[in-house]
Amino acid sequence: MSELNVNAANVRVLGHVSDAFRRVLTPDALRFLAFLHEQFEPRRQALLAARVQRQKELDAGVLPDFLPETAYIREGDWKVAAIPADLADRRVEITGPVDRKMVINALNSGSKCYMADFEDSTAPTWFNQVDGQVNLLDAVRKIISYTHPQTGKKYALKDKVATLLVRPRGWHLDEAHVLVNNQIMSGSLFDFGLYFFHNAHELLARGSGPYFYLPKLEHHLEAKLWNDVFVAAQGYLSIPQGSIRATVLVETIVAVFQMDEILYELRNHSSGLNCGRWDYIFSYIKKFRNHAKFVVPDRSSVGMTTPFMAAYVKLLVRTCHRRGAHAMGGMAAQIPVKNDPELNNKFMAAVTEDK
Repeated sequence: MSELNVNAANVRVLGHVSDAFRRVLTPDALRFLAFLHEQFEPRRQALLAARVQRQKELDAGVLPDFLPETAYIREGDWKVAAIPADLADRRVEITGPVDRKMVINALNSGSKCYMADFEDSTAPTWFNQVDGQVNLLDAVRKIISYTHPQTGKKYALKDKVATLLVRPRGWHLDEAHVLVNNQIMSGSLFDFGLYFFHNAHELLARGSGPYFYLPKLEHHLEAKLWNDVFVAAQGYLSIPQGSIRATVLVETIVAVFQMDEILYELRNHSSGLNCGRWDYIFSYIKKFRNHAKFVVPDRSSVGMTTPFMAAYVKLLVRTCHRRGAHAMGGMAAQIPVKNDPELNNKFMAAVTEDK
């Protein structure tokens, strides 16, 4: 293990730092991470404590509902900011982890957008998280390449690639390899901060922007925290407010009652909502763990035509269309099978049914 110290910002990096990692773990980038931590960590901790209290209420039988104190938002006539040109067409998006080969193949896939995922599809090891940042640094600048160590096959970007979005880890996750003032840093702010610091200006110069997917939100005040992070980050780098755009994954049973409010809090930075179906089912099971009437069958039996799932999707679509935001379908886990037409047809039929 090696350790980096940025004394001026009281930052310590405890994980191994290779020469490649030093490209993103620069003193200036670490100072930016320290700025984010010092500004927003107390609020993050308060919001996580509020999650614990809400779970106690759910356990006691207080079911989630639309908030009376935010009725004015739901009843108001407002819309989110206009969608950037390179996010206007999102009919097909692809997602996957941030290893080098995957990043190249995903950007070359022919899909409209690629969500580079630092969250669910990436095991959150120190190597994976920082290596992913190095890979995106090169991808944004169109200099990323890869040679397969066994076959010698070379991978490089095509002239036309998918629009890049990045999903940082959720508010509940830490990055234990980075300490600011001897406090463990938020995984969300680490993932967001490194990508934004190194790539925001470059993306804007190329006619795009820093675009994000935000996972695991449970309350509109968590969306407000993200919005305040965006405002502060854009101010820090002196880029125009509203340059950041974020799509929120609605994947918790508690967030589904606050979709208007979530869009409202992010209205100057919003690019839509996404139906995160698998985590939504998980949230339904977890949040209602004390209530037998909410037990669900095997997840393969819970499709998008299941009444409570269909209601969730319809409300999301209606909310987004009313507010001028994209309503995104959830991820289909099936992938094409090259050498088995029968299995491939089965998988593609499953995708069609899911959508």
